[in-house]
Amino acid sequence: MKVLMVNGSPRKNGNTSIALAEMEKAFAQQGIETEIMQIGGQDIRGCIACGGCAQKGKCVFDDAVNEAAVKFEQADGLVLASPVYYGSANATLVAFADRLFYSTGFDKTMKVGASVVVARRGGLSATFDELNKYFTISGMPVASSQYWNSVHGRLAGEAAQDGEGLQTMRTLAANMAFLMKSIALGREKFGLPEQEERVSTHFIR
Repeated sequence: MKVLMVNGSPRKNGNTSIALAEMEKAFAQQGIETEIMQIGGQDIRGCIACGGCAQKGKCVFDDAVNEAAVKFEQADGLVLASPVYYGSANATLVAFADRLFYSTGFDKTMKVGASVVVARRGGLSATFDELNKYFTISGMPVASSQYWNSVHGRLAGEAAQDGEGLQTMRTLAANMAFLMKSIALGREKFGLPEQEERVSTHFIR
């Protein structure tokens, strides 16, 4: 089994990296393969609503989004991790996730999702909620931990001092591994839930 972890921080060895590294060690203990994509410092533009992905089968901007799409399709789980900027996720990660989820047509049902957020002090729960919305609109179960999936730290390396935050990351990885393994067994024994034909409505008719 494999988990794709996306680091939205522009700091390659910052506090978000520390949080993901703690998860990576816990996943290894569960026999789960991981890959971390560092996208925070990349030039990733937002979606322009051109609809080109419907024809091309991928985003018209050929960058890390299309690279991640292949990995995401093959993965059993996805982690989106971000530092907190003004009570929100890093704008690069938001642009990345918007395009990744919108441009990919493969079925994401029962892939397990988890968000991880890092900040000096505040805005963590708002960012946590923001990132979880990508999973819940896609039929992806959301992994939880012993607390909201957050770690505190301001200067690079300070997250290593947040004992509770790091324990939360280890628990999150263990719970995510359990969910993925359980879903794999359930898929084998019962199959995935049947899906109805999609009904799409809006508010003016």
